[in-house]
Amino acid sequence: MRIVAICIALTAFASTADAQVGRPDGLLSPNLTSEDALASLPGLDAAKAETIVAGRPYVDATSFAAVVETLDVDAEALYTRLFRPLNLNTASRDEIMLVPGMSRKMAHEFEEYRPYRSIEQFRREMSKYVDDAEVARLERYVFVPIDLNTASEAVIETIPGMSAKMVHEFEEYRPYTSLEQFRREMAKYVDADEVARLESYVEIRE
Repeated sequence: MRIVAICIALTAFASTADAQVGRPDGLLSPNLTSEDALASLPGLDAAKAETIVAGRPYVDATSFAAVVETLDVDAEALYTRLFRPLNLNTASRDEIMLVPGMSRKMAHEFEEYRPYRSIEQFRREMSKYVDDAEVARLERYVFVPIDLNTASEAVIETIPGMSAKMVHEFEEYRPYTSLEQFRREMAKYVDADEVARLESYVEIRE
């Protein structure tokens, strides 16, 4: 029994350490949340939810923020419930400052350790400045792009909205030589909007 418990704990740790997308811990995705669920969020209603859905796909935080600006809503309050995660390696300073409670000092620390290779690296570096609870809160808002050619199944599964079928398709066409190849292959299974959303979480590393 003890051995089984240890194995389960180690498996959970490996999955967490491997993850490239921060644990959302209740933070909703503007790309995946249903229109009814959006309308139930504080500050939103059916019309505003419809506007958010019409703007999909959001391939970065800026594109989502541009729509939020049209909604006459408290943006920072909304972002505590609904946010398009930041690419830690490419997000602009303005995008980083969209994270609720973000200071310019912490935005600088986000940038200081680029390029990030994993969420585990982000946790380690940010823990130099804030406690574990704040690291966990910040992690909800960020991701590190996965390497299409080397990412494990567990890592691919961390992409929001990823299905087992699409994990298989990601792996099926390796090695990828270009993102254009990725687009072409994934277009066999999902529409152009979903290809664009998935592409925003991936890269091909040298």
